This record gives sequence, C-alpha cells and structure tokens, in this order.
Amino acid sequence: MTKIFAVALNLHDQNTYNGVWHNQRERFTRFKHNLPLMADSYAHQEQLNTGDYKLNNEFVKDYFRKQEGAVLGFSMTVGGVRMCKDILPKEVLDYKPTHLWDHYLKDDIYFIDHHQAHATYAYINSGFEESDIVAIDGIGYKFRCIFIDRNKQIVDLSKELPIGWLWNQMSKLTGFGSLGASKLMGLVGYGKFQQYYYDVFETIIGGDVREKSYKIHELINVEEYGIQDLAFTLQKFTNDKIKEHIYPLKTCDNLCLAGGVIYNGYLNEEFTKHYKNVYIPPAVGDEGQALGVYQHADYILNKNKHKTETFAGREYKFTGEEKVNYREVAQAIADGKIVGWFQGKSESGNRALGNRSILADPRRKDIKEIINDTIKNREDFRPFAPAVLEEHYQEYFDTKSPSPYMSRICKVKSDKVPGITHVDNTARIQTVNKQDNGKFYNLIHQFYTITGIPMLLNTSFNCHEPIVETPEDAIRTFKRTALDLLVINNYIVRKD
Repeated sequence: MTKIFAVALNLHDQNTYNGVWHNQRERFTRFKHNLPLMADSYAHQEQLNTGDYKLNNEFVKDYFRKQEGAVLGFSMTVGGVRMCKDILPKEVLDYKPTHLWDHYLKDDIYFIDHHQAHATYAYINSGFEESDIVAIDGIGYKFRCIFIDRNKQIVDLSKELPIGWLWNQMSKLTGFGSLGASKLMGLVGYGKFQQYYYDVFETIIGGDVREKSYKIHELINVEEYGIQDLAFTLQKFTNDKIKEHIYPLKTCDNLCLAGGVIYNGYLNEEFTKHYKNVYIPPAVGDEGQALGVYQHADYILNKNKHKTETFAGREYKFTGEEKVNYREVAQAIADGKIVGWFQGKSESGNRALGNRSILADPRRKDIKEIINDTIKNREDFRPFAPAVLEEHYQEYFDTKSPSPYMSRICKVKSDKVPGITHVDNTARIQTVNKQDNGKFYNLIHQFYTITGIPMLLNTSFNCHEPIVETPEDAIRTFKRTALDLLVINNYIVRKD
C-alpha cells in the first residue's frame, strides 16, 4: 500500500490531506484565503509561523519535500506554477490530460491537473458507477472548464465557458474584489433582466478573455444600468450558457459538479432540471483540491476509491462529564437567542455544515439584519441559509431532492420562515439527517417540537475571518460579537 500525502498550492485555500485529516491552512493561520501566500503552507510542517508571509525559494523547496516512504501528490493553479516553475520538470508544465485518470508520476512526485482534482473529488465521493462530471472555476492551470463523460474522456470547454473568469471580473468591477463572487450572487434576487448587459457578456467571453481583462471598465457601463441588474442578468447568462454547451454533451442521468463556480446555488438547482441525480461535494472549491489529489493518487496507485469524510478536521478533547441539554439550547433559540455552535471535528468546506455554526430562529423577520450587523459585520443584503430536517424539506422548499451541503438555491413555499427567505423568495437549503450529524439533527428536532418549525437559520461560525477551528477561536469570536450563547461540545458558555 503506497502512502500518499496530498497538497494543493493555489492562490488561495491552500490545503493538505493524508487520508484522515483535511487541513485548510486558513483555519490555523487565521488569515482569510491565505492571502498573501504563507511561507508555512507546505504539507509536512506541524508548527505554523504565521508571522512570515514571504514567499521565497526555501518555501518552494520545502513544499516539494517528501515524507519518507511516501508519494507526494499535488495540484496547483497558474499562480502556483509561476512560483514553482524553476523546480518543476517540463513534463509537468506541458501536461494537459485528455482522460480523468491521466497523471504524471516520477521520483515519488505525483501530479494531476487542477480540474482533475476537482472532478475526482466529486466523482469518487458521489458513489456513482458512471457519471458525467463538470469542473468549472476561474482558472486552474490548463483549463477553465471541463466536461468529463461517463467514459472519463475530457472535453475542454475553457473557450466556450469562461464563466468563473467572468464572475471574477464582474465581482472586481462592482467593488467586491476578486474573491467576492458570492457577494455578487447575493444581489441576484434584487435585480431584473437587462438586455444591454447580456449583449456585453456575449462580447466579453468571445475570443481571448485575457486581453479583455484590462478593458472591462471600457466594455461595461455599471453606473447607468446598476449592479443589481448586472447580477441578475449575469446569473441568467450563466444558466443559458450552461444549457447551451453542457446539456448537449450529456451521456447519462448522473452528474457530479465541482470547482469554485459550483458555489452558485442558482446554477446548481438548474442542473437538477436536466439530470436525474446531481452530486455536489462539501468542499467544492479549491479548499477541496488536496482531497481530490489524494483520491486520484489512491485510485491509481492503490486501486482504492477512497471516500473522504465531511468532518475531517482535528478533534479536540474536553475533560468533564457535562452534557448539553438540547431542549435548553433549542428553547434559547426559540426565545430569540443567537447561538455559536462548536462540535467535534471541523467540516471540510466553506459552508456551515453543522459543526462550526451560528444558529438562530428562522421565524424572525429581523434576524438577517441583526446577524449581518452585530455578528458577521457584512453587507446587509446577504441572506442566510436554513438547516432543515431532511424528512420535512419538501414541506417548505420547492426542490426535488435533498441538499446536504448548502449547494442549491430553490423557492420557499412557506411564509413562516422569513429569516431565511431571500428577497426573491428563495433559500440556499441544507438538509440534515440523523445519520450524517446526530447532534445537529437532535438540536433542530428539539426546536421543531417547541415551535413546529423543523429548521434553524445556519451560517458559518466566523466574523471577517476564516471559520473557527479551535475551541480558543470559538471563545474569542463569542466574546467579541453579539452572540448570546456558545455551545462547545458538551458545555454551554454564557456571558453572565
């Protein structure tokens, strides 16, 4: 059995995986997206030196230092290649796969393409024997978007679908920054269709988009037509282009999705109208790269289809025998308290999956404004998601299948939960079952017995920082925000 240690060197969301523990570096450095790149981001280092932000030759060498007796698997973005081009062999720099299982292996260094890592992570975790796969983001290395058919042949759609790049450019244009596409998506519900924007988008994605990166301000007039309409039209344009270029390639009823663009819940719900079964993993963006690298190498070298865990962070031990009274916590939420919820291992992925969450009552009309203003300190238009008991989701939401990772946006069927209902009457749902997360399920169920509402408002446990990782992080965020209670494993912490 070959030991594999997987790393991903990206411009953001650097991460590692050894088959058991998934490490997102930002969770420990406490710097969002690891920008600038940390000199301590290589896989083997146990002690972090968060004061050193300089990228130098020593970093590059250390990044590729192999553990004894192990294969070092890696992927990277264009930025990663620029940083490591002096030590990478030409075969890696020229590598462009045509099949999902293509790889480069030499001297215990295992390399696969960025988009292959996305695709592998989604495909293996899906459990599908055969599936179409779409991996789409801003840019990895050789690709922007790929379609992989059920025979695992790669179709390069980078020229036809530079959708991630377009969202990135529009995010920067509207003042949200290069990693602010999710903020722009939050404005979709406020806008309406503008043919002007649609026509400009058609012009922008035609030809060499790199040349147009420098002319965006000349090509598009946001001041006259508004940001909200831009967001709405961009979403429609995205859905239309996916229908045009992806749907004709369909080879089966199953679809796996991955890459940063797949954080777009409106788009993901659209996919469910064309495919019978759609799987979207929890760490769908670059934070899941190392997981995909490991799975790819493990399949090629060890013939394993290794499924990763949703909760794969470090585990923290607590002394004492105190137990949380779920009824008490649920009653506090029903009484208007906002709760920090810290349980067990941290989740893999950037959505709040139920172990590092801020929880509140979805029945409150004012709760979005309160949390955005007093806890998250973010834009007031950004909505929050419901975590709903799986057996009840179709009573409240118009969608045909469960969505365990906050990956799809669908229509809300009830007026009883205004706190999680966006301005366009949608919500990005998370379905929760007892098997996947018993503690979180039990808490929501207690809230259900008290209120008759089988869901809680659920958002990530953070405030202008990476999601909390350690108990110390949770306590620090609890103390400096307007959170009312902190439930940390079996203990309830108050500000009395």
